Amino acid sequence: MKLILRLLLTALAVVILAKVLPGVGVDSYGTAIIVAIVLGFLNFLVKPILVLLTLPVTIITLGLFLLIVNALIILLADNLVSGFSVDSIWWAVLFSLLLSILQSILHSLLKEE
Repeated sequence: MKLILRLLLTALAVVILAKVLPGVGVDSYGTAIIVAIVLGFLNFLVKPILVLLTLPVTIITLGLFLLIVNALIILLADNLVSGFSVDSIWWAVLFSLLLSILQSILHSLLKEE
């Protein structure tokens, strides 16, 4: 139940950000749910591999390169899900940052109830 709620909150965040950011688009709420599932899957399987492969660069940049890794995950989701589009890596970086912030806010509001 908790996993489904987290996916729905992520989908809500994706829809909100797609309406706010001109470089990000999502066709429908159903597409946003698919994006949330794909992002969860990619963050679980692909992201640890990317983090491990880019560890030296991440250490040199004091962790800032993780923003690029997150953006790459977003762009990969863009390629995998039709109806979801991100115009550039910079929009993906901004989307990733704002998605993390919005998810934190939504999850904290959920815990208060």
